[in-house]
Amino acid sequence: MNPLDRLTAEGGALLVVDLQEKLIPRIEGKDRMLARSLVLVQAAQILGLPVLATEQYPRGLGSTIEPFAGLIPDRPAKTSFHCLGAPGIQDKLGDLGVKHVTLTGIETHVCVAQTALELLRLGYRVQIPIDAVGSRFAIDRDAAIRRLEQLGAVISTSEAILFEWLGDSGHPQFKSISHLVKERSEA
Repeated sequence: MNPLDRLTAEGGALLVVDLQEKLIPRIEGKDRMLARSLVLVQAAQILGLPVLATEQYPRGLGSTIEPFAGLIPDRPAKTSFHCLGAPGIQDKLGDLGVKHVTLTGIETHVCVAQTALELLRLGYRVQIPIDAVGSRFAIDRDAAIRRLEQLGAVISTSEAILFEWLGDSGHPQFKSISHLVKERSEA
């Protein structure tokens, strides 16, 4: 893909990283991050983007929290810090013809960053919505975002991503996505 190509829904996927019970309470800005992540999941499902998710060592860190667990029933466990180490994730991306991946979840400087690096290494375009990723400490999150941007990840916001996925106000799902954006703004 050309770095100037828009990252529309076509060829895209959303990967939700480790939104788990024992990790979430410690994340700075968790309410905003979870709300933005949820909108991304809902929009991806409306637009037909593949939505994948992982869990980091669920025996110790707990399961994915609701409502994400209900929306994404298949969440392979991993011990590696990048999501492509989870069974089936890399194969699904390839089988589905995914060209670019949007990442949401935690922690930005560990599993999100290492997943982004692995995806970039494999030739995928990677998009990070800065309002839908989180870490325990802002300094870790901010340093990871700067590093990933320098290495070629597209840094954006959840709302910008939603409208880029659509590409045009004539898209058949424009009203549905606009409704999600409006709900988010009112929350």
